[in-house]
Amino acid sequence: MSDPIRGVLRKPFAEQVAAFRLCLGDLVPTQFWDDLRHSAHDRGFMVAGAMKADLLADLGAAVDRAISEGTTLEEFRRDFRSIVQKHGWHGWTGEGSAKGEAWRTKVIYRTNIATSMAAGRWAQLVDGKFNYLIYQHSGAMHPRLDHLSWNGVVLKFDHPFWKTHYPPNGWGCGCKARGAHTLAGARRVSSFAWSKPIPTP
Repeated sequence: MSDPIRGVLRKPFAEQVAAFRLCLGDLVPTQFWDDLRHSAHDRGFMVAGAMKADLLADLGAAVDRAISEGTTLEEFRRDFRSIVQKHGWHGWTGEGSAKGEAWRTKVIYRTNIATSMAAGRWAQLVDGKFNYLIYQHSGAMHPRLDHLSWNGVVLKFDHPFWKTHYPPNGWGCGCKARGAHTLAGARRVSSFAWSKPIPTP
């Protein structure tokens, strides 16, 4: 079965790479995944349990290679194993079983790709001078109801809603935002554009 992320990774874009490299400028040691909350994750690079700067730097470089060169999850896993061995890193969640390692490496790989892609897309939307953004639900088979309720929301790109709801919204969120220059364009982008308006404060 093909990896849907791989198809995307074969087409890295400059804004995504730039967004991720900004995070690499702030390596944040954390013991647990919830040591940092919400937007704090947007400003630095961290891997839960990685406390040493050189370990974090090498893990960051492996993710950077995945983003900038389009390396696959399996290639990232090889890099991960090499880095873990090099630094003698033990006690990380998932250590000790093939299934645990597969889960942990997928989380690191996909989370960083998804968040950097969203940040890069935001830069493209702003640079494209779109007047409106449209929230687009991922179409997940088991949707989060709040995410589904935002599907088709159309608001000005500088509306406060986007400061708290620009996707991804939480772990594993696959929602997106699309841009439109006019309201007519926004209608074309989403057939649900007017179903869930959010009042302007």
